[in-house]
Amino acid sequence: MGRLSEESFEQFLESLKAAGIAIINETELRARLAEAQRWRYAFATLAANGKTLGIRFVNRREGANDAQIWNAFARFDFPRQLQAAFADSLKSEH
Repeated sequence: MGRLSEESFEQFLESLKAAGIAIINETELRARLAEAQRWRYAFATLAANGKTLGIRFVNRREGANDAQIWNAFARFDFPRQLQAAFADSLKSEH
């Protein structure tokens, strides 16, 4: 998924939270990302399919944080398709 970044999944999750995203069952998400060799791929999978594990992402600040969310995904080298899918999933939660 793009060039490899030296930044960790912990930093990425903190960036999402700073952008107003609440992570439901964050403990489970962190445990699964910690054991994954490719945490970006694991995050993409869990963001799309984590509801069965109780993992969800909730936008706490309507609209005001869209740029921050996009910047976090770009900073951590996620593909634009995942950024768009994540943004759409946040909208469908409401």
